[in-house]
Amino acid sequence: MRTSLSWLREYVELPAGITAEALDNALTNLGLEVESIVDQGAVVKGDLVVGRVLTIEELTGFKKPIRFCRVDVGRAEPQEIVCGARNFAEGDLVPVILPGGELPGGFRIGARKTYGRNSNGMICSARELGLGDDHSGIIVLPAGAASPGADARPVVGLDDVLIEVEITPDRGYQMSLRGIARELSYAFDAAYTDPAKIDAPGGTTDVPHPVTVEDTVGCDRFTARVVRGINPDAPSPEWMRRRLTAAGIRTISLPVDITNYLMLELGQPMHVFDLNRISGPLVVRRSRPGEKLTTLDGVARALDAEDMVICDDTGPISLAAVMGGETSEWQPDTVDVLLEAAHWDPVMVGRTARRHKLFSEAAKRWERGVDPSLTLAALERAVQILTTYAGGTVDERILDLDYVRPPAVIHLDPALPAQRIGVPYPADRVVDLLSRIGCTVTGVAPFEVTPPTWRPDLLAPIDLVEEVARLGGYNDIPSLLPPARGGSGITAAQRRRRTVGRALAENGWTEVLSYPFVTPGVADLLGYPPDDERRSAVRLTNPLSEEEPLLRTSLLPPLLATLKRNLSRGRRDLALYEIGTVFQPRLAAAPPPAMGVDRRPADEDWSTANAFVPSQPWHLAVAVTGELEPSGWWGPGRAATWADAVEAARIALSAAGISADRVTVAAAERAPWHPGRCAAVAVDDAVIGYAGELHPAVVSALELPKRTSVLELDLNVIPDAPVVQGRRISAFPPALIDVALVLDRTVPAAEVERALTQGAGELLESVALFDVYEAEQLGEGKKSLAYKLTFRAPDRTLTSDEALAARDAAVSAVASRFGAALRGA
Repeated sequence: MRTSLSWLREYVELPAGITAEALDNALTNLGLEVESIVDQGAVVKGDLVVGRVLTIEELTGFKKPIRFCRVDVGRAEPQEIVCGARNFAEGDLVPVILPGGELPGGFRIGARKTYGRNSNGMICSARELGLGDDHSGIIVLPAGAASPGADARPVVGLDDVLIEVEITPDRGYQMSLRGIARELSYAFDAAYTDPAKIDAPGGTTDVPHPVTVEDTVGCDRFTARVVRGINPDAPSPEWMRRRLTAAGIRTISLPVDITNYLMLELGQPMHVFDLNRISGPLVVRRSRPGEKLTTLDGVARALDAEDMVICDDTGPISLAAVMGGETSEWQPDTVDVLLEAAHWDPVMVGRTARRHKLFSEAAKRWERGVDPSLTLAALERAVQILTTYAGGTVDERILDLDYVRPPAVIHLDPALPAQRIGVPYPADRVVDLLSRIGCTVTGVAPFEVTPPTWRPDLLAPIDLVEEVARLGGYNDIPSLLPPARGGSGITAAQRRRRTVGRALAENGWTEVLSYPFVTPGVADLLGYPPDDERRSAVRLTNPLSEEEPLLRTSLLPPLLATLKRNLSRGRRDLALYEIGTVFQPRLAAAPPPAMGVDRRPADEDWSTANAFVPSQPWHLAVAVTGELEPSGWWGPGRAATWADAVEAARIALSAAGISADRVTVAAAERAPWHPGRCAAVAVDDAVIGYAGELHPAVVSALELPKRTSVLELDLNVIPDAPVVQGRRISAFPPALIDVALVLDRTVPAAEVERALTQGAGELLESVALFDVYEAEQLGEGKKSLAYKLTFRAPDRTLTSDEALAARDAAVSAVASRFGAALRGA
């Protein structure tokens, strides 16, 4: 919404010396977002003066007509100026910018030689001064407007201040001079004059033109008046054109300009019909199947059943509240007009505007809410202006079809504003503030508050509380932190998730956050079996994208999509992880109970409704590809393998407080992992997830690099970490012994490690696998696993015999369980 300060002053008595800063602060504190406040006088820099054209010499021999003018600008000598415009004559007054000045857009004016003559300055058009789009000729000032040499700014309309504000969707009443002026009257405690408070006659029994409203929900008020015999050539007055241009609206014709002007002034959109181009009575209704309408922008539009239209005997002639049609619009020869002002359903208008992508100024106001009491006042103002400047005869008959419901009474506890805002508001202060915005307040406790017709956004007590805070002054509300309530801090589950994420980040993994939406075909891409529970997914009723209507049952699909996106951006070495929820549907035979928002649901309804909410456990997933350790001048790097995905599981479980002896990693088969390179990760023999290399078919389907490896764990099923007593740190030296064991290739290394730990006893401090070797000399189906064993006693230095005995016990345990033998023994 853009307007001028002088126009606002017609309705509110603002302080004489108000500054742009004070105006900005006042509007901001009232809840309006100020886009700009521009002093038009400063837009044109330097000397902009009134000049009188003394002589004009027509220059020939050029591609276009050129004039060499001598102009009196109040100086000792006339200025010589070359100009291409031809709409002025000798003796006319024109605006002239002298050398050293600067026009809007940074266009500097200087003295120069052009077309063989000296040109000292410029005679200006409206577009060059930023006053409009007209560049067909320069501005010719009225005779006697000012003497030569006088400042031309007030003469051409550059002595005003332009204000542009952004209006929030719930405050449609502010999209008018009427609304903004009323708001400023609150801020400056200034007198306010409502432009709609005029003596407007009501509807008559006899009507100027027959109209029927079939849908009183979509249109609850329709008013119209007729003026005959106007002068079709009558121009819009200069003051109107100037104000429309300042507001960013193009002037068209007097009848159309009047409707636009009153839309800005009152906030009431209107439409003007050529009465002689209307065939028969008008009908206001919803569109019917197959109907089309060519709107004023020349586009033929297929109408929807929800669209409201105004029809005559030929069919739809206007897309109601959005844009008129070509068949009944004003024409240059129109002499009889029908002026329409109605009130339309905001929801209908918003949907129609978006459906047809027609965001007209009228539609912007309708979808935010317009005062239904404005229609007759707007028509009276339109008739007065039209007959004043274009003549004509006013039909005394007035159509007024009124189905508007009065605003509902809101019951407000006088103590509620103080409770919600934290600032004491006495009851009389609440009454005063609400009365200032036009509310009628009766009763004692609670108050019975009737909002004014121009505030359709006031629907509940909390809306009135917001008005009390706004008018009482946001700056008077102290910035105090609420007292912190006692509590136990974050939960154990929250602490676990944070610890796991921190541990992975510290080990070089990068966290990502993905949308939880997936496509229906993702289960096939990942190779899920037909009976896999992960195929059963929750479908959203209103998805953000129709291509991804399902909620994920696994973190892997969106994580792999993120991996692929990063690969497409040129990244080749990636180690990503994500911690998030998956959605597991719960099937129920009966529909969920219907619950309103006006009260707390009953306990049984709450329990029944929650039975339909999908289970949402927290999962951890990782994906790795490329080099985990980069190569360079220092030597070759190390490519990521399935073992890194398994190691990520160990890191996560260790961070969750699960000791290594409780973790089992065993070969398994599960989509989408490679059958021979998939490991089931278990805690206390309960499987909590899987890790390994993706199946080649999945890698091909998703266009991922070979050997891409992933992990997914269910964090919710990890047992709670036990309370661990701190181990006493031994100050005695360790005994380091390496053992290489030959055993069957199918034996998992994790099982061997567990057997070594159990067999070695309490003296074993740590065990680590450092080599895996396979060769023919070991025997068919055999492999060698080499472990580094660290032994240490808490109270003494171990003897070699004690260390060897512990080692032999560890080897013996592996031999008895897996038939292993010491390599080289």
